[in-house]
Amino acid sequence: MDKIAVLIPCYNEEKTIEKVVTDSKKALPEATIYVYDNNSTDATAEIAAKAGAIVRHEYVQGKGAVIRRMFREIDAHCYVMVDGDDTYPMEFAPEMVDKVLNYNSDMVVGDRLSSTYFTENKRPFHNMGNSLVRATINRLFGCEVKDIMTGFRAFSYNFVKTFPVLSRGFEIETEMTIHAVYNHMQIDNVVIEYRDRPEGSESKLNTYSDGIKVLFTIVKLYKDYKPMAFFSLLALILVIISTAFLIPVLIDYARTGLVAKFPTLIVCCFVYLAAIQSLFSGLILSNIALANRREFEFNLTTLNSRLYHKD
Repeated sequence: MDKIAVLIPCYNEEKTIEKVVTDSKKALPEATIYVYDNNSTDATAEIAAKAGAIVRHEYVQGKGAVIRRMFREIDAHCYVMVDGDDTYPMEFAPEMVDKVLNYNSDMVVGDRLSSTYFTENKRPFHNMGNSLVRATINRLFGCEVKDIMTGFRAFSYNFVKTFPVLSRGFEIETEMTIHAVYNHMQIDNVVIEYRDRPEGSESKLNTYSDGIKVLFTIVKLYKDYKPMAFFSLLALILVIISTAFLIPVLIDYARTGLVAKFPTLIVCCFVYLAAIQSLFSGLILSNIALANRREFEFNLTTLNSRLYHKD
């Protein structure tokens, strides 16, 4: 088992990967550097190997698939995940590692948004998207995570081995954050400097399509992790819509004693029934979620016991 493992997911990063590997070795001399190449069509893998990294391959396309492979294959007391595009200075990594190894942190977030991100990043819609995602998650899940979409993080063994990777693309960072928040894991924040990609290096993140995927992921995880709140909100919306259409029908009935819009009345009744079904669905699923939480805590205790015996 490694003491520190630096995990670098890569896709066509030949212009920057050598510097990222070299900076990682300099910042964390005791760490093992892993580069996971995701079907690059350039010389990323060859350059990383020459720079001294252990190069492995993931043939299913997507950042989520790469992280799934890394988390399955590597055992370490502390994991540092950083993108291969040289946008994150590795001199902040020792502070992040220290929080994991000495202060029981399960996830340390490399916070770009509190420092240079908004001035360095030249894509305004990325800036707006990061702020929107941060505000949405902090509001829905009652947390105060400073940077949701950062690709620079440190993890404990417990986090890595209990995190179910479900996403396939860049929404994986959102999934990580919500997993840690929901399971009451210790999350710490380290403010880092951010620098934009060097000239000639292109981002793989599509502002619009990947942004929509992230928002859908937030809704999906909110439904999965907080079903009572989600389905109660859905029930409230259905009640409001049904009531808005029902009120004119009731007013006409009070005036004339007749139901002039009988189909509207029938539809409103069915919508009310749907609201009641939604509420009971939330109750049932919240009990299932509670059972899953208990199972997670039991599995976490078992995992800690195994780690202790490994040491």
